[in-house]
Amino acid sequence: MSGPMRLILASASPRRRELLAQLGVVFEVIPAQVIEHEDPNSDPKAMVAHNAALKADWVAARHPEAFVLGADTTVFIDGVVLNKPADLDDARRMLRRLSGRTHTVFTGLALRRVRDGLRLDRGEESRVTFHAFGEAEIEDYLRRVNVLDKAGAYAIQEGAERIVAGHTGSFSNIVGLPLETTKQILTESGLTG
Repeated sequence: MSGPMRLILASASPRRRELLAQLGVVFEVIPAQVIEHEDPNSDPKAMVAHNAALKADWVAARHPEAFVLGADTTVFIDGVVLNKPADLDDARRMLRRLSGRTHTVFTGLALRRVRDGLRLDRGEESRVTFHAFGEAEIEDYLRRVNVLDKAGAYAIQEGAERIVAGHTGSFSNIVGLPLETTKQILTESGLTG
């Protein structure tokens, strides 16, 4: 094999960057310049798988020798996908809907390398239960956390004690990158031991 193995994270998310760094792998970040599919009536598993592959494929086409990891995460409740809120009013609507209830967080992962045709796709889901809360708690949370770049208008790793009652499944998946599954596909590809 020529040269060191190169891993690229095809995401602008600072949370994904922090999580991937926890695996101890060397990587660089090149955000994919794509339009993600974000129809609220989509099948959430299919949507995140599509978007993760879209990001990975876009970057991999431009860096054919590199391993490229794409990921996409969304929140799902009542048969509706909750992506990143359009504005604070949209965030308030999402938090009202999630209050006192359990929702599912879906993440799709795609690992690509054009040089040898590597294509690995995985999905992960976790469940999160929120405390019941009212308008005052919503406003307090919005003052403390920037929710506009987060699916479902919340971050489980920021001020979660105020809104989250509990979760099942991968915590890192809820943040945006399921570490166990990510490590598994990196190992399958030969990137990590």
